[in-house]
Amino acid sequence: MRNNLMTIIKKELARFFGDKRMVFTTILMPGLLIYIMYSFMGSGLTSRFEAEEDYTYRIYAENMPSTVSAMIKGSDINVEYLDRDGVSEEDMKQAVTDKDAEMLMVFPENFEADVLAYDSMTATTPAPQVALYYNSADTESTACYQIMASVLDGYEASMANKFDVNSGDTEYDLASKEDSTGQIFSMMLPMLLMIFLFSGCMAIAPESIAGEKERGTIATLLVTPMKRGQLAMGKIISLGIIGLLSGISSFVGTMLSLPKLMGTESNAMDASVYSVTDYILLLLVILTTVLVLVGALAVISAFAKTVKEAGSMIMPLMVVVMVISITSMLGSGAPKEFYWYLIPFYNSVQGMTGIFDFSYSGINIVACLVSNLIYTGILSTVLAKMFGSEKTKIMKKHRTIESYNTRL
Repeated sequence: MRNNLMTIIKKELARFFGDKRMVFTTILMPGLLIYIMYSFMGSGLTSRFEAEEDYTYRIYAENMPSTVSAMIKGSDINVEYLDRDGVSEEDMKQAVTDKDAEMLMVFPENFEADVLAYDSMTATTPAPQVALYYNSADTESTACYQIMASVLDGYEASMANKFDVNSGDTEYDLASKEDSTGQIFSMMLPMLLMIFLFSGCMAIAPESIAGEKERGTIATLLVTPMKRGQLAMGKIISLGIIGLLSGISSFVGTMLSLPKLMGTESNAMDASVYSVTDYILLLLVILTTVLVLVGALAVISAFAKTVKEAGSMIMPLMVVVMVISITSMLGSGAPKEFYWYLIPFYNSVQGMTGIFDFSYSGINIVACLVSNLIYTGILSTVLAKMFGSEKTKIMKKHRTIESYNTRL
C-alpha cells in the first residue's frame, strides 16, 4: 500500500514539474505578480501623497506671531507668504479650495498675550484657537498642513499647552466634494475596473475558443459557409457583451461599497458629482477596453489546444494588464500628451483616470476610443486568419481520412 502511495505521489509530482509552463504559472508567477504590484503600489502611493522636496508653500497668514514665523523659518521648508491686502478671508479660503494657495493660517489678535494670560484651571472661556485651513485633495496642501501642525505642536508644548489647533465643529478641510471624490476614485477605480474587466473576459474567452477546439465543436463552425471574419467578430462581440456585463456588475458594487470601505460615507465621496457626459464617456472607454481584452484573449486562446493550456498562455498578459492598471496610482492625474492614449490598455487606464479626476480632454478620449477600435479590428483579423488556418487543417485531415477509407 505504501509503495502504491509513493508511486502516485511521484507520478503526479513528475507530471507537474515536467511541465515548465505549469511550474512558472503556479509557483513563480503568483509571487512575482504580488512583488511587482505591491512595489509599484508602494512607490505610487509615496509619490502621490508626498510633495516635491523643494516645493515653495504659498500661505496666507493672519496675525501670525513672530515666534511662530521664526519657528517656520527654522523648519527648513520654503514658504511664500501671500499678500492679504484687499483680500477677504472668504477669498483666501477659496484660493485654498482652488489650489492657488496651500494654506490659510488664522491666529487671534493679541494671540501671544492671550496665551500667556490663559489659565486652564480658572478659565471660563475656551483656550485661544488657531485655525489651519487646507485642501486634503491637494498633495502640497496636505503636506503643508502636516508641517504646520507639527510646528504648532512644538510651539504649544513650549507654551504649556495653552491653545488649541483646529478644534470645534468648524470645517477646516476646504477640499470641494468634486476634488475629494476625484482624488480617491481616480486612484482606485481605474485599477479595480481593469482587474474586474480582465477577470470577466478571462473567465469566458478560453472556454469559447480553446474549449471548442478541445471538444471538437469548432470544426462544425469552420466547415460552414460562414466567413471567417464574421465568425471572429461574432465571437469577440458576444464575449465582449458578457465581459462588459460582468465588469459593470463589479463596477456598480465597487461604487456602492467604496465610500463605506474608505470610512468616508458622509461627504468625501459622492458619485453624483459626475455628469451624464462623464458616465457616457466612461462607459465607452469600458466597452472598447472589453473588446480589446476579449480580442487579445481570443487570439491567445486560439493558439492553445485545451482550456488549461490557454489559461497558462494568458498569464503573461494578465501580468502586463495588472502592472499597467497600477499606473492610475502613480503620479498626479492623467497625462496630457496625445500619444499616451494610443498605447493599448494604458490608454484605457489613463482615460478612466482623467474622467474620474475631471482632467480629461476630448481629443485624448477620442484617441483612446478610436485606437481601441483599431486594435479590436486588427485582433479580429488575426483571429479570422487563425480560424482560416484551422479550417485548412481540418479539411486536410478530412481528405486524408477519406483517402484512407477509399483505399480500404
